[in-house]
Amino acid sequence: MTDAPTTAPKTNSRNKPRGPRPDLASQLQQLRGGADAAQEPGAEAAPAAGARPEGQAQRDNNPRRKPQRPQRGQGPRGPQGAAPQRQPQAQAQQQQPARPQRKASPVLERLFELYPQLFGARFVPLKLGVYEDLLARHPEDFKTEDLKVAMGQHARSTRYLESVAAGHPRHDLDGNALDPVAPEHVHHAILELHRRRSQRTEEDLRPQLITRIARAIENSGLDREAYAVLVRSRDEKANAVVDEALAELAAQAAKREALLRAFEASGRGEQEFADMYGMKPGEVTRPLQRARKEREAPVAVPAPVVAAEAEAVAAPEATPDAVAPASEAAPSAD
Repeated sequence: MTDAPTTAPKTNSRNKPRGPRPDLASQLQQLRGGADAAQEPGAEAAPAAGARPEGQAQRDNNPRRKPQRPQRGQGPRGPQGAAPQRQPQAQAQQQQPARPQRKASPVLERLFELYPQLFGARFVPLKLGVYEDLLARHPEDFKTEDLKVAMGQHARSTRYLESVAAGHPRHDLDGNALDPVAPEHVHHAILELHRRRSQRTEEDLRPQLITRIARAIENSGLDREAYAVLVRSRDEKANAVVDEALAELAAQAAKREALLRAFEASGRGEQEFADMYGMKPGEVTRPLQRARKEREAPVAVPAPVVAAEAEAVAAPEATPDAVAPASEAAPSAD
């Protein structure tokens, strides 16, 4: 009989039975216990309230990092959390109240109903004494003072002044063309229109004014000296404009006279003369004809006589009843 072996049998560690695995709740409990141990005295203090994490602080201190742009619809907030109200300049201008349009006078509306060819359809200069004609024809329709105010507004309107400055003849209530507008009234209407337009633009309108005054001088039927005496006033700026227009006309007349003398000295016809100087026939014929007329023009009327006639013309228009003509003599340009 043999003895049993005294050594313990070898067992495979792989075959060692495992104990029960801790469930998920036990693992969480162990992790929580480790976190509580870290909070004991000697552990690191928790970051203060409001402190930024280390990574965020590094990003904020990075100078190369671009600032974040607010998303669309999230503008900068004011102190109370409200977005600042910023309006573009164009939008602010659109929100400004529109200028109220001037309503026509009831008297002017009635005048338009009675005489549309004079008070609305088109503006034409009115005859001297049209105020009395209206009162005589329509005594029941108009009061004296109301009609006077309405006629003053009509005569000071830009459209009426433009018709006067254009040199259109005066008309009666029946629409008949009568006498031409006096040169001084045309002159003052041009100055007033220039003053109004200069207030609406920064453009230099002085060259246009000089050209228009020069044309008015030529259409007045007066020579340059007589016109200057007729329209001379206390306004030095207006007088300077007249002087410039007169100087321009004098320079043009001198050129025409020189052309006429050269033509007479050449001994050629107008066509040959034009070909010789490389000019068109019309560029020679018209200046020559005008130069001949200027040579044959009568001697200028003496200044005292012209001044006396101007006073005689202006005297009736200074009366209170002559509202329209008096309004045409608008203030001179500034």
